[in-house]
Amino acid sequence: MNRIFKSNNYFGQFLILIGILLLIPLITVIFYPEDISQMYAFVIPAVWAIILGLCICYIRPKRKSPQNWRSSIHEGSLTVLYAWLIGIVLGAMPFVISGQLTFVQALFEAVSGWTTTGLSVVDVTKVNHLFQFHRCFMQFCGGLGFIMMILFFVQENQAANLYNAEGHPDRLEPRLINTVRMIFGIYFVSLILGSILYYIFGMNWFDSIFHAMCSLSTGGFSTQVDSIGAYHSIAIEWVTILLMVIGTTNFAVLLLMVKRKWREVEKISELRLFTVLVIISTILIAIMLSYSLYLSISDGLRVAVFNVVSALSTTGYATMSYQSWPTTAVFILIILMIIGGGYGSTAGGMKLTRVYIAYQTLKKTFREKISSKRSVNKIYHYRAQGRTEINATLMQDTMSYILIYLLIYVVGTILMSYFAQCDLQSAMFEFASALGTVGLSIGLTGPQTSAIVLIIEMCGMLLGRLEIFVVFIGISAMFYKVKKVFIRKNLI
Repeated sequence: MNRIFKSNNYFGQFLILIGILLLIPLITVIFYPEDISQMYAFVIPAVWAIILGLCICYIRPKRKSPQNWRSSIHEGSLTVLYAWLIGIVLGAMPFVISGQLTFVQALFEAVSGWTTTGLSVVDVTKVNHLFQFHRCFMQFCGGLGFIMMILFFVQENQAANLYNAEGHPDRLEPRLINTVRMIFGIYFVSLILGSILYYIFGMNWFDSIFHAMCSLSTGGFSTQVDSIGAYHSIAIEWVTILLMVIGTTNFAVLLLMVKRKWREVEKISELRLFTVLVIISTILIAIMLSYSLYLSISDGLRVAVFNVVSALSTTGYATMSYQSWPTTAVFILIILMIIGGGYGSTAGGMKLTRVYIAYQTLKKTFREKISSKRSVNKIYHYRAQGRTEINATLMQDTMSYILIYLLIYVVGTILMSYFAQCDLQSAMFEFASALGTVGLSIGLTGPQTSAIVLIIEMCGMLLGRLEIFVVFIGISAMFYKVKKVFIRKNLI
């Protein structure tokens, strides 16, 4: 086993890790023995993955570390892409082997699970506890990320590159392994507390653990057709809001909270933006719902605050259907889903930090247009590490990401509208949910959805979870490696 962890071969290690993760849902059979007949659907892909992973670790030569910065970025992105793709395929296998879903539907459910999206093609009324736990466990692990989990056991020279490539920009401690362990600690303590609170307020133990996993990972899968709304409990809704906020907050900021450094926490730019967006959106939507659906002010606020936090945190839980919502309220949710949650958290979307930097950049531009050309206007944003200047490089990276995100969103919306044969508003809502890894649905996604629409949404979910550029760089690196092989064999 020691040789496996020191083999410097992530390809084999990821197969072993994912194989082990596939076996963990079998724990539910102890409590629900009636599901034992479907254990084979998990054992077969898990054993295959572990055996293949062991063979690769023992047989394949030790991987050489990249020689320069550019090759490090390419190698890291390719490794991240590999980990997620193999995880998705293996995560889909239990659904395929058991005959519950077609291959495309199974891939969709696995992509939605691992990317913590929450869109689903599964009829939750017909799924047993074994597969239900598999769904929520995928979301829980997806919130951490495959790289984060493998780094808990394996540390080597390229660990930092992989850590950054998966979308974790901040370190909580000088040593990366301490950062990873700290994140695991925060994640699991929050899971335990959330599960206990859910149980106290009326859920059974299985539903408590299920929803705590999915709320904390900003995932959105549920055991109920009507999601959190099925419980008709204000207490459960507030527990869910608490877990969604924890999940969408940068891990580095959470550590400041644990250490009670409240003055530093108050300065964090993305937290301030999150608070402002929640307050304004909640008030606007509450007024619209009270006026159009004849809800009381208190009921309007209750519905609004839950669904606003769910959309902005990219969790995807709901307390009521959006079919009867006024169009303007739906568009506010679309904007919130596009903005997304905290940078370096389990959330998706463009991220609050990028939106804040874009806002400061635009404000700086307007100031320079109307002020003396000689004046120098430096702008800053506050992170967990302190005050950081928004320099030209950061502005360029941020604006480039936002531009390509919006471009993908427009293309995806057009494709959704055409292939799903729906109106533009529905296509905008559904693809914003997929690209932002949110999981809210206006009714387009379900067991009867066509394969092409599911594939479009899968592409959106993967691009959104892996921060777009990681996917492109990983694909580029893969083609480069294939080309080198062909050149070496004089095939081209």
